[in-house]
Amino acid sequence: MRAVYVIAAQELLDALRNKWVLSATLVLAGFALALSYLGSAPVGTVGVAPLGVTVVSLSSLTVFLLPLLGLLLSYDAVVGESERGTLLLLLSYPVRRWQFLSGKFLGHLAVLVIAVVIGYGAAGALVVWRVEAVAPQEIAAYGVMMASSILLGAVFVGLGYGISSFVRERATAAGAALAVWLGIVVIYDFVLLGALTSGDGAGLSKGLFNGLLLVNPADAYRLLNLSSFEMTANLSGMAGMISNGNATAIAGLSSLILWMVVPMLVAGLIFARKEP
Repeated sequence: MRAVYVIAAQELLDALRNKWVLSATLVLAGFALALSYLGSAPVGTVGVAPLGVTVVSLSSLTVFLLPLLGLLLSYDAVVGESERGTLLLLLSYPVRRWQFLSGKFLGHLAVLVIAVVIGYGAAGALVVWRVEAVAPQEIAAYGVMMASSILLGAVFVGLGYGISSFVRERATAAGAALAVWLGIVVIYDFVLLGALTSGDGAGLSKGLFNGLLLVNPADAYRLLNLSSFEMTANLSGMAGMISNGNATAIAGLSSLILWMVVPMLVAGLIFARKEP
């Protein structure tokens, strides 16, 4: 396991050197602080939970930002090393291929953790500082949102590794990563919405619709954060799902974990047969 930690540490150092951590943190913090400031400003007079408003706002933002960040971190993890000629050198050392991928994953995961904890943590601290009292449920919902945001980013890091292991050129990997982001985050929901609205949604039962949402990691993330707590469910208009809040949370979490594990396994299988 020492090789895994060495590669992870090197990956994190490279991210620090290339200002990846700083850039990601500033981007997340900037958007999060703006949303927390603007979103919590009007709630004091109407009794709405300010941290809950921030959770709902950041959940919508995260679905777009964290997948893109995860793919940008990982799309050239393998093919980039191959083009630079460093992959062959790395594999000439006593490092197994699964250790190489695992080390890369831990390093990129560390980047996500730092960016989310600092960026979103600063936004949460701002809201807590600006209001008189914060309910424990609000803090719990915010903690779940931060943890699941890291998990969502890790999902797309794994997808990026699958792309990077399969293609032979960085340009192809970049195009494929963009296509994956558009397909999962944007196009999937448009298609699902079209299927729901065509013919008055008669072709989609409630169970089938919820199942199709859980199949998509971005929608599973939304369900996990917007329907697990009564506060966020009411604010997001998903109060009808709160009766099954625990089941929805477990299903959403399970979907995200599967989406993180399966692409990593697929990437490992492809990389094991890839010529350096």
